[in-house]
Amino acid sequence: MRLSRKLFLRTLAGAGLASFTLLSQAQAWPAKPVRLVVPFPAGGATDTVARVVAQQVATETGQSFIVDNKAGAGGTLGATEGMRAAADGYTLVFTTSSTHAISPHLMAKAPYDPVKDFTPIAHVADAASVLLVTPGLPVKSVAELISYAKAHPGELNYASSGNGTIVHLTTEAFRSQAGLQMLHVPYKGTGPALTDLAAGNVQVLFDSIPTGLPHVRSGRLKALAVTGGQRSPLMPELPTVAEAGLPGFTSVTWFGLYGPARLPADVVRQINAAFNKALRAPEVGAKLAQLGAEPAAPQSPEAFAAMVAKDSKRWGQLIRERKITVD
Repeated sequence: MRLSRKLFLRTLAGAGLASFTLLSQAQAWPAKPVRLVVPFPAGGATDTVARVVAQQVATETGQSFIVDNKAGAGGTLGATEGMRAAADGYTLVFTTSSTHAISPHLMAKAPYDPVKDFTPIAHVADAASVLLVTPGLPVKSVAELISYAKAHPGELNYASSGNGTIVHLTTEAFRSQAGLQMLHVPYKGTGPALTDLAAGNVQVLFDSIPTGLPHVRSGRLKALAVTGGQRSPLMPELPTVAEAGLPGFTSVTWFGLYGPARLPADVVRQINAAFNKALRAPEVGAKLAQLGAEPAAPQSPEAFAAMVAKDSKRWGQLIRERKITVD
């Protein structure tokens, strides 16, 4: 009886150890290809940043990352698809402030709750914009632009890539803080806005640094400052808006990684660690710099969530105060 009991206990212990080993192996991430939903078109800034970072994570983990572009409805279409995915870490959403800090405040009935319906995983990168003016405008700095606009209230037109976009909100934040009266002229993207800016049909535009830079270098447009917290390596000669006349002003588009709600905490930690490691790779930093973006400092999912909450509060307040709609 004693031998049988000892044998039983040994067998039970062995089975438990085997079960623990199998469970540990099952929880290792990634154990198979990962689908990365990007809620914006292929070739755009978000898509390009996603591919740069995903390629590095794939190299380091040995698993494939399949970028799946699901554009539409200002990014909410793809975000909604990611929200509905299985909470196993194999369908993730690579998105921006547009879907999680801006769009929910613009829609009468958003298709998701950006907090309750998602699991924040990692802050990936930030991208500032550049303040551009038409060459014929007699200003050479942010301070001069503010002075000119105040001396000519309502005479300046500013362009944007559409109602409710980060370009629109950035200019409204600038206009609000500086106390300026300017007329908003929305376009379907910054491409046509840049053409009209160069022609003098509009006078002011906040654009992404990579797309605005060639126009500045060619002399078609003037650049006054960048909107980040520090100068851009692509245009190091330009001050920040805060340095140049509007203290405390910043506006960046952040890129981040989300999973569906109820994603297990151990999976979240593994994904967070993998992406934070990838962001430290020098080649990733170099590639993102060419896109006008900077890798985010490694941080926890909780810190990322707090950053997004602060950003959402800022844009939500501005949208309500300025009565901004997407109509």
